[in-house]
Amino acid sequence: MALRGGYQKGILEAGCDEAGRGCLAGPVFAAAVILPAGWNHPLLHDSKQLTEKQRELLRPIIEKEALSWAVTSCTEEEIDQINILQASILAMHRAIGQLTPVPQHLIIDGNRFNAYLGVPHTCIVGGDGKFRSIAAASILAKTHRDEHMNLLHTADPRFGWLENKGYPTSFHRQALARYGPTIHHRKTFKLEGIRIAEQFGS
Repeated sequence: MALRGGYQKGILEAGCDEAGRGCLAGPVFAAAVILPAGWNHPLLHDSKQLTEKQRELLRPIIEKEALSWAVTSCTEEEIDQINILQASILAMHRAIGQLTPVPQHLIIDGNRFNAYLGVPHTCIVGGDGKFRSIAAASILAKTHRDEHMNLLHTADPRFGWLENKGYPTSFHRQALARYGPTIHHRKTFKLEGIRIAEQFGS
């Protein structure tokens, strides 16, 4: 299905998405993107439908050609304090706050959002596969977060973050059972129904 240019025509609209919501480790990242009217790219799509090489190719193109874009994050500590949903929304708010000019409307991937400073918004389930600006945001959030997790892997390669980016793969779970959580793990997330903090006594 071809991506649509915008939810509302004739206004300045920003697409928003997050990356890393389902991970056991690392921050959650969010991006907000305002694209020029009519802008498109033949590879543009939901980041999950693209290869790493395609995402990395699109990232500098989006960053160069977008009218405005921003990528921000919420830390592991913030995730544990306010929960992953609220942290994802807060990261989106931070990204929106860095856009210039201020968008007139927001389109959000997913079904939950907290209103941002009176700017109207529309939540769209699967929006990253429907609208170009959300797809662009999904690519920026994903590539920036992957870059961050690669750096964490360099500092501590025991958990395989270069490959799993903090998601609960079998290798990551086995490493967590062997070594226990790091400062980068989300202590309120659960394994076998038990919080990491409780399971490992941290």
